[in-house]
Amino acid sequence: MSLTAGSRPDGTRPPAAVEEPTAAVAAAVVKDRIPGKASKAGKVPFRVRLRRDRALILMTLPVIVLLLLFNYIPLLGNVVAFQDYDPYVSSNGVTAIFHSPWVGVEQFSRMVDDPLFWSAAKNTIVLFVLQLVLFFPVPIALALLINSVVRPRVRAVAQAIMYLPHFFSWVLVVTVFQQIFGGAGIIAQTLEDHGWSGFDLMTNAGLFKYLVTAQAVWKDAGWGIIVFLAALAAVSTDLYEAAAMDGAGRWRRMWHVTLPALRPVIALLLVLRVGDALSVGFEQFLLQRYAVGAGASEVLDTYVWNMGIQNGDFSYAAAVGLVKGAIGVCLVLGANKFAHLLGEQGVYKK
Repeated sequence: MSLTAGSRPDGTRPPAAVEEPTAAVAAAVVKDRIPGKASKAGKVPFRVRLRRDRALILMTLPVIVLLLLFNYIPLLGNVVAFQDYDPYVSSNGVTAIFHSPWVGVEQFSRMVDDPLFWSAAKNTIVLFVLQLVLFFPVPIALALLINSVVRPRVRAVAQAIMYLPHFFSWVLVVTVFQQIFGGAGIIAQTLEDHGWSGFDLMTNAGLFKYLVTAQAVWKDAGWGIIVFLAALAAVSTDLYEAAAMDGAGRWRRMWHVTLPALRPVIALLLVLRVGDALSVGFEQFLLQRYAVGAGASEVLDTYVWNMGIQNGDFSYAAAVGLVKGAIGVCLVLGANKFAHLLGEQGVYKK
């Protein structure tokens, strides 16, 4: 029996070799899958992406319009920080900008020489550091505690109870604390009924910074719990099983498996928190301003409101707000750079 070329002794032919797709074939496949002509770099052309994602773009248009109207267009009003702005020199406040005299950096020089500004800045920094130290670890600890609960129903109930105060307004939060820790609150009245002297934490200027930190923890810790629980849900159970097989106990597993998994989320939230360092709160402090006095409750946000809205000094208030925003941007960039040095992504990539 004669054998043909390329055949085996049993008469069968070997399977044909699978050829690697050439660049021309790959380009043809891309061209067939994507409508339109692909670019030289292999990227989808803008015209094709615009036609493909037009439904998503239409859905985001209302949000973009709101951002432009309430976040970006008002930035043009910062020009009054370099003027002696008077809203009454024209028929409306917008055209008054074009008729107000320019004073250059006079408002900023006034800010540097203003002791009330430095007092508000000092209170802001102290409250930020205190809230960063006392507030930030609480959601992590509570998330680890809830995650260790075995029964799903108990876990869901505990999570809902802790998250509920996040939906409360600051008016309600301050009212709840007033009814508990005020001079006519439950604790003070109970102590007086048993012969003890009562107390009023809501009017104690020395303890005010700890009071507002406790209010922030009670109100916003639930939101942080949701974020950290979502990060914990993404941790593979194989890592815990492997650590347990190596003899790691509960604390070892938390230190070497859980916390490293939470590190990217912690870095991201820290960057956002540092960027918001000079905005420790407005409504919370404004509601309690008259109970403890301006010396303890005045922060930069309330200082800008007091100078701009109450006193009508719009140019000076705009200058303070502009400096506050510029420092916040620098803090975000610096904190994000620090996160990159630690090997984390932060808010944006390198």
